[in-house]
Formats: sequence, C-alpha cells, structure tokens
Amino acid sequence: MNILEQICADKRIEIEAHKQEQSFAALEALVEETAARPDFVQALRSAPMGLIAEVKRRSPSAGAIREPFDSIAIARSYEAHGAQAISCLMDHKYFGGGADDFSAVRGAIELPMLYKEFVIDPWQIVHAKVMGASAVLLIVGVLPNSDLIAFMEQIRSLGLAALVEVHDREEMKRAIDCGADCIGINNRNLKTFVTSLETTVELAAMAPAAATLVSESGIKTPADVVFLKKIGAHAVLVGESLLRESDPGFAVKHLMSAL
Repeated sequence: MNILEQICADKRIEIEAHKQEQSFAALEALVEETAARPDFVQALRSAPMGLIAEVKRRSPSAGAIREPFDSIAIARSYEAHGAQAISCLMDHKYFGGGADDFSAVRGAIELPMLYKEFVIDPWQIVHAKVMGASAVLLIVGVLPNSDLIAFMEQIRSLGLAALVEVHDREEMKRAIDCGADCIGINNRNLKTFVTSLETTVELAAMAPAAATLVSESGIKTPADVVFLKKIGAHAVLVGESLLRESDPGFAVKHLMSAL
C-alpha cells in the first residue's frame, strides 16, 4: 500500500467517526444558513496569474514545515500581499490541518478558500460548504469515474467549484471526460513524492481551451511562475516554498514579481 492509499484508508475511518458526531442530514440542514463566498475561479482569473497560497503545517515528505505556526497571521499576510485564494489543509494525521485551522482562517480573511482534502465521501463536500469554502479538491487518482462525476455535480449544486487534480495523462483524460473545467496539475508524484514542472508541460497540452489550469507543487521562483504562465497555466498553488520564508507574505510578492 502506497502513501496515498494509506491516507485514503485512514480517511474512511475518520469520516465514519465524523458522521457519528454530525450526521449528513444534520450537516445538510446548515447549508441554507451558510453565507455565500467569493467565486474561486473568477478570483484566479482576475490576475495575470492567479495564486492559491497554502496554509499547511506539515507533510509526509517534508515533515514540519514552519514552527511556530500561526495560521491566521500567515493567511492574513498572504491576503495583504496579493494572493487570489487560500488553500487550507483539512487532513490532520498526515498534514497537521483540520477544521480548527480552516475556521480560524475563514474568520480572518475575505479571499475564497479551497477545502484541501482527500475527498472520498459526500459528507466532506457538504462540510466544505458549511465551513465557508469556495472550492473543493477532488483527486482523480483516488476516485472512480462514477464518484468523480457525482462529486462534481454535488459541488456545483452547492455553488462551489471543483478543483480536479491530476498527476498523469490517464488521469487528465479521465478528468476531461468527466467534465472537469478547473483542473489542478500536481507536479508531485503522490506515490514517490518527486516533483517536476514537466508534468504541467505535458498535461497542459491536453487541456480543453476553456478550462482553468492550476499548476501545483514544486513552484519556487518567479521564473517558475513565468514559465508556467507561458505554457498555459492560469494559476499556481504554492505552499512549502512560501511557508519556509521568514515572511510568507513578502514571499508571495516576490514569487509573483516577474509577471
């Protein structure tokens, strides 16, 4: 079992525990009183190159990324220095995230937020809506087409965007065939955790003209951002390289400075 399979196996157990605490019906009842949030794709398209800046405490490959970690201060600094959206990790066991971080950030900023999670159950999508997300990550590599299509429909019915993440040509084809119109190309191989921007080069060439493309992982320099824009990406998702700087907000400004 690779790390992605292990994370999803643990996630199934976690979600069943959440359902015992708050049923799907109880969660769904909160949707009507949940305030509308800014449009995710519109925000990304509002800039020459959109930036989704990530709030992430740790990862299986990198370990602890930043200590001490102040999710509110980080998110506010991202917002103040020009990010178009914020990604917040929901997985606690492997990434140190969770509902507490998401809620804290949501209450502190106005930007659209991405519910960055290993989504395997409809409960999580309703939870994303109630938590104040504007978009939900769907990872093609962990979902059969039937679930991918159903989850995209559910996300759209709640007025959210689905960021559909792919890692290779087969997954890109599946995402397109299932109707994805906001596609995240992850430059990190989730089985080996090796990153290469060439993944975006290869997969961007397959994308429908109208799709919004987000390049994810391994983006470290202004030159990387310029390169990705030239090959067709509309936005980048960046976490670790920003979080390792003493001032993440200044790092945002520097990263996008060559556009």
